[in-house]
Amino acid sequence: MKYLYVPAFLLLNVFDLSAQAPKPTMDFEKYEPVSTLVVPEHKVVRSKYPFIDVHNHQFAMPTMDLGTLIKEMDKLNMAVMVNLSGQSGDAIRKSTSNIREHYPKRFIVFANVDFKGVGEEGWAEKAARQLEEDVRNGANGLKIYKNLGFSVKDIAGNRVAVDDSRLDPVWKKAGELGIPVLIHTADPKSFWDPMDENNERWLELATHPGRKRGNDNPVPFDNLIAEQHRMFRKHPKTTFIAAHFGWYPNDLERLGKLMDEMPNVVVEFGAVIAELGRQPKMAKSFFTKYQDRILFGKDSWVPDEYATYFRVLETEDEYFPYHKKYHAYWRMYGLGLPDSILKKVYYKNALRIIPNIDRKQFPE
Repeated sequence: MKYLYVPAFLLLNVFDLSAQAPKPTMDFEKYEPVSTLVVPEHKVVRSKYPFIDVHNHQFAMPTMDLGTLIKEMDKLNMAVMVNLSGQSGDAIRKSTSNIREHYPKRFIVFANVDFKGVGEEGWAEKAARQLEEDVRNGANGLKIYKNLGFSVKDIAGNRVAVDDSRLDPVWKKAGELGIPVLIHTADPKSFWDPMDENNERWLELATHPGRKRGNDNPVPFDNLIAEQHRMFRKHPKTTFIAAHFGWYPNDLERLGKLMDEMPNVVVEFGAVIAELGRQPKMAKSFFTKYQDRILFGKDSWVPDEYATYFRVLETEDEYFPYHKKYHAYWRMYGLGLPDSILKKVYYKNALRIIPNIDRKQFPE
């Protein structure tokens, strides 16, 4: 019997199907496979209880038609929207006038600080007086943007740290006025990490390169967060709302310890619901322990995206997607919070912390 000799490399090419597989025709950003997992789904487009969104931005509120906004809020069951972009002075007066004239129970406005001139004699006292005036004109809180710590500079051109002592009169005045300070400091820690195969925010940074940070842009993440925490500790009589779970939604044990150390601090979960949804057991335990210190926040006004928040909080659904792949490519799970905690997160905690919200529109 005669045998035909075939070189091994030819056999490999014949039987290695992967060598004959078509080349990929799309990149990672476009790859969105439909899960074959069959599990119960409970898509929630309207919250179970009326809620207060403590983290929203409506820059045009002084002149905008609030009726259009109300229609969208009603669909979601949003009872009250807190507009953190109230600005100051005349803008506050115009916003509150617009609200009182049309929908006095549905909106709350926070003031903002103009940091121009830090270092000038009397700047802090002037800023504190302006805050007091803004509260008289209808503001019920103070919002601090992340530019403090990032880009705010004093009259000498130096970066103003979050805990700069020249700002102390402002935080003290907020405490005296009985209004909370919602503050956003820094960004996710991954924005400072090397942009390589180990960075789970790689896709977000690749599609939004302006979000990449470095230790000299302007300082390391840990420095900024430490500045914020020193400021919290220095003003125990002022209530601070740490935006975005204080950028520790991915380390709830650490966040819990910080909250234990600083009883004047509460948190809201704007833009970090995806972090909570991928750790349902840990997150539910955190919500249970700190149920009196968590507020509902969204951060951007995109009505369709609220459904993700409701689903994470209210259901026990498994393996469902976030609404922005670049922001969170992973799947999430519902926490299935009990009604007693849902009510606190949706409205009871905000009613206790933010003054002058009409209570009659909420259940007991």
